[in-house]
Amino acid sequence: MVIEWLSALPVTPRRGRDFPPEREAAQEGRAGRALVTWRPMWRGLSALATRAARAPRRLCARRSSGARPWAPGSTIFALSSGQGRCAIAVIRTSGPASGLALRSLTASREPPPARSACLRLLRHPRSGEPLDRALVLWFPGPQSFTGEDCVELHVHGGPAVVSGVLQALGICRRMGIKDLVMLPGSVPGLRPAEAGEFTRRAFAHGKLSLTEVEGLADLIHAETEAQRRQALRQLDGELGQLCRGWAETLTKALAHVEAYIDFGEDDHLEEDVLEQADKDVRALEAALGSHLRDARRGQRLRSGAHIVVAGPPNAGKSSLVNLLSRKPVSIVSPEPGTTRDVLETPVDLAGFPVLLSDTAGLREGVGAVEQEGVRRAHQRLEQADLILGVLDASDLASPSSRSFLDTVAARLVAQRPDSCGQRLLLLLNKSDLLPARTADSDAALLGLPYLLLSCRTGAGLDGLLQALKTELAAVCGDPSTGPPLLTRARHQHHLQGCLDALRHYQPATDLALAAEALRLARRHLSHLTGGGGTEEILDLIFRDFCVGK
Repeated sequence: MVIEWLSALPVTPRRGRDFPPEREAAQEGRAGRALVTWRPMWRGLSALATRAARAPRRLCARRSSGARPWAPGSTIFALSSGQGRCAIAVIRTSGPASGLALRSLTASREPPPARSACLRLLRHPRSGEPLDRALVLWFPGPQSFTGEDCVELHVHGGPAVVSGVLQALGICRRMGIKDLVMLPGSVPGLRPAEAGEFTRRAFAHGKLSLTEVEGLADLIHAETEAQRRQALRQLDGELGQLCRGWAETLTKALAHVEAYIDFGEDDHLEEDVLEQADKDVRALEAALGSHLRDARRGQRLRSGAHIVVAGPPNAGKSSLVNLLSRKPVSIVSPEPGTTRDVLETPVDLAGFPVLLSDTAGLREGVGAVEQEGVRRAHQRLEQADLILGVLDASDLASPSSRSFLDTVAARLVAQRPDSCGQRLLLLLNKSDLLPARTADSDAALLGLPYLLLSCRTGAGLDGLLQALKTELAAVCGDPSTGPPLLTRARHQHHLQGCLDALRHYQPATDLALAAEALRLARRHLSHLTGGGGTEEILDLIFRDFCVGK
């Protein structure tokens, strides 16, 4: 039975007597269609694999849709270090006129030795006035970050120095490099760089794949140890290498299917060619499914896991939030029901990024405002990745404590240990108010795992932090081990598209449609690493970079 969705795709017809040679030569997208006469089997497969491997590497034309179109011959400059007064500021250029601009600032006929720091006096190109004594580095292309000629000027970080050098480069742009060096012909001038334009040029020249660009952006914005580790792994190309390995598997399978279409009638193929291709495709399906079942761990690691502190009134929830965030986020009072709304604060917990939420005490509200706070607390509980349930160790038998255990804790504990749903840490606060034996005997009646804690004295805090580290590693994934994580919705979208296409791979039904399904799956992997993504997607990715990067 032919699936309606797949039947709408372009189909490569099977070669036979009724298929004219001239139409066969014009057919595009077939790996090995140029093979019109029989050749030895190994030569045919080699040609098929070569053509199939080249297909996903075509890069789309990258012309900015949002701002100034990028001209390959232009030269850009920007301050790459942070704004404000500092010891050292780095100003960089990229483009064919970088060397000419450097000579105009240093009054030197030749640039310094490549990739070696040299001390030079920078002068204004028009007046000759000294600007600063700076370290100058020259990176001739293609051995540079962007793949173009690049210059880095390490100047003193005072605002006047930085402004003077940038204005001097602007003078170079307005005067024109041709006027400075008196060369015939047209030499492109300098212009200020746009946000992320240096990295975009590195991507355009093949220095970085799109996943590596995203890793670089994540590294710049990393605020916790776990985020830094994950970003470095992605910048090192681990996710891109994994996708390229999957693409090679699809290329090989496509070559086998195409070879069977071409040579199947002549009986020049081994019998298990299709069986091996089917085996490889099903193994790839399993690998993709495993990555897509990671419960968005990579995205949580990048944007932060959501931890909700919940429990009955006056159990110490606000005190715990203040203790974990190390600042007075919530008002602490012995009066029950002090917290009426959801208070949120970003926190670095055990190296993981966390959005910590303090909620109203769960009880039957005594007023309209408190009832609304309880409703919002229940809403946050449904959105939480991890729930910190806080109970008063001296009042475990109260109706509000029993209600929390029955309605919230019991439901979460009933989940399977390997479930990707919400997780719970049960804390018995105010343990300092009770003797150890009393606390243990009362807590044993709960029948649930728990941690003893005193927000007043800090007793039990180390154990809580260690437990949080374990839980957050399960929620966000461990960036130090295991396969690369999917840190963006774009990654998940393309891998899901690849998996959906492979599910339509049915060689026993129609070989031509099966080959088209493999092409579509491989196209999704190509888009993931940047080989053919739309310009709108590229604009969104590079927009996260600052000017000068």
